[in-house]
Amino acid sequence: MKSRHSFADETLMASTDDHTGFLSFNRPQRKNAINFEMWHAIPKALEWLCAQGDIRCIVMHGEGGTDFSAGADISEFDRVRQDTDTARDYELSNATAFHAVRACPIPVVAMISGVCFGGAFGLATAADLRVASNDSIFSIPAGRLGLAYPVDAMGDIVDALGPQMARSMLYTGRRITAREAQSAGLLLTVCGLADLRETALELAERICTNAPLSNRASKASIRAALSGQEQDRLLAEKIAASTFTSADYAEGRRAFREKRRPVFSGK
Repeated sequence: MKSRHSFADETLMASTDDHTGFLSFNRPQRKNAINFEMWHAIPKALEWLCAQGDIRCIVMHGEGGTDFSAGADISEFDRVRQDTDTARDYELSNATAFHAVRACPIPVVAMISGVCFGGAFGLATAADLRVASNDSIFSIPAGRLGLAYPVDAMGDIVDALGPQMARSMLYTGRRITAREAQSAGLLLTVCGLADLRETALELAERICTNAPLSNRASKASIRAALSGQEQDRLLAEKIAASTFTSADYAEGRRAFREKRRPVFSGK
């Protein structure tokens, strides 16, 4: 089943196709730069996607076929980040969006092409998996703007890049290529731009064929392991326990005995 909904004056789009959801930055004329309204809408769009029936994977990408996103729309900073109070409000909107991706119960795949800078880099590192075209360029230019990166989102960057590469990118503001990003562990796969969508959708399909409750349990457990927070551990244990008597667990055992591919319902 296909469905579609727009947010933030159609600059953020959410859509579904069978078991896969799509979160799309829709400002190609601005290299999909994320404005203040879009930051606020990202959690709402993810919530909408998670409510659309049996969605098992979400692919996050930029519209236009060239750029993932140039990050926060700096052209509006004189208005939305003009003093301490507005800057704090803006950073809270960033942190809330990063958290929404990180805490989304469904696995999120970032499909990256072209530029992936600043806040968009933060969203990509908050995703579970990242695939990119070989023309992709990555940068965290906070030091060139005199800004500090949200503290809670820094954990995603360090987890995705490793401490040394994270320090190098943040301290110098330098850009790295897709190959450098893959070597650092940021990217799962690098491919040609023409093959990017197929590569991302094949990955999404593999995710969707597995038991949704198992994937949710794995995501929650991985998050708990990375955060070290008691509340994350308790949530992971609760989700894991829900698999014990699930219909999908029974289907998995039955399919194993019958030597066939299991058909999971997410229940």
